[in-house]
Amino acid sequence: MAGLRERKKEETRRRIAATAWRLFAERGFEAVTVSEIAEAAEVAKATLFAYFPTKESLALQGVGDDDLAGIVAGRAPGRSALDALRAHYRAFAAGPMTGLDPEVLVSRVRVIFDSPALSSATNTLLYEQRQRLAEVLTAEHGERTAALMAAQISATLVTLQESFFRRLAAGASLAAARGELADDVELAFGLLAHGLDRRPEPAARRRHGRTQDHTHHTEDHTEPTDHPGQ
Repeated sequence: MAGLRERKKEETRRRIAATAWRLFAERGFEAVTVSEIAEAAEVAKATLFAYFPTKESLALQGVGDDDLAGIVAGRAPGRSALDALRAHYRAFAAGPMTGLDPEVLVSRVRVIFDSPALSSATNTLLYEQRQRLAEVLTAEHGERTAALMAAQISATLVTLQESFFRRLAAGASLAAARGELADDVELAFGLLAHGLDRRPEPAARRRHGRTQDHTHHTEDHTEPTDHPGQ
C-alpha cells in the first residue's frame, strides 16, 4: 500500500507541474494564478501547496539542483575538486538524456528568462549553490580562495548550460547540442585548471589531429605548477 500511495503522490506532482508549465508557456508566469493551476490540474489549492510551497517553486524545478558541493565533498582521496566536477559534467554530456524533450526544455527556459521574478529567483538559487560549494572548498583552500574558486566554477557552469539551451533554441538537434556541450566542458575546465594565459587546445582541433606537430605548440603542452582546483 505504501508503494501505491507513493506512486499516486508522484503522479499528482507530475500532473500539477505539467499543467503549470503548459499554462506558463501559453500566457507567461506572471499571468497565471495558483488557483488556475490547481483548477486545471483538478486538485485543491491546499493540495498544490503541499507539493509546491510557492508558484516560483513550480517553475524552478531543477534549477540549481546540481549538487556541486556534494560532488566535491564526496570525491575520491587525492582527486582535485576540478577533476571531480569535470568527470561529472563529462558524464552528463555523454549520457543518454532519455526523456528530455528539447522543445519543452527551451519553452521552460524562455518562460524563466521572460519573467523578472523567476530570473531573480534563479539568481538566488544559483547564489546558494555557489555558497555551498565555497563552504566545502574552504576547509582545503581558506575562505578567500574558496570564495573566488566557487565563483569562477559556478559562472563557468552557468555559461555551459546557457550555451546548451541557446543551441537548442536555435534549432540544433539534441545530438548536435550534446556534442558541442562535450567540447565546451573540456574547454571550460581546461581554462579553469590552467588559467586564461594557458588556453587549452579546442577539443574540435584535437579530434582532427591538428596537435601532432608538438614543436609548434610547446606553450599549450606546458603544465602549470599550480592548479587552482587542487
